[in-house]
Amino acid sequence: MNDAPHATTVADPVPPQDLSGIVGHRFIYTYANGWQYEMYVKNDHTIDYRIHSGMVGGRWVKDQRVDLVQLDDDSYKVSWTEPTGTSVAVDVMPGKRRLHGVIFFPHWVEEHGERTVCFQNEHLDEMRAYRDKGPTYPIYVVPEFARITLFEYVGADDESVISVAPGDLPAGWSSRTN
Repeated sequence: MNDAPHATTVADPVPPQDLSGIVGHRFIYTYANGWQYEMYVKNDHTIDYRIHSGMVGGRWVKDQRVDLVQLDDDSYKVSWTEPTGTSVAVDVMPGKRRLHGVIFFPHWVEEHGERTVCFQNEHLDEMRAYRDKGPTYPIYVVPEFARITLFEYVGADDESVISVAPGDLPAGWSSRTN
């Protein structure tokens, strides 16, 4: 990890955590299956995101609680479970512009993804009701690598970074690269 690696043990399982390489960053990435997402790591426990294309393209969420850890130098894991019942684990390697995500969609989302295409924060009770009604199984698992096409520091805890729906952005906005 660093010049002096920190060995993890049962008694001390967590390596040193430096989240400065991902907190306050926005990144746009496109999975190998063509689905395009945008994530803003607002702080060490919260993300905002937009889905630009794919099965639930048009969906956007603010203040999603996450578990964020540094796995190694330039390697982070962001994981969470949504009110829809969807669980997500994303490994991000900004320096390599690579990402691997696994999305675990409950069966109701696979069958009716359009129900989630909204600003989730204004429909939390509805999302929970759909989740509770189900069906949950079989889980639709989507494991994909992605290319990070835009990675930029925009500062932590900025409510303006993701503040409108994907469809309300200027044409070509999510096609920007750096």
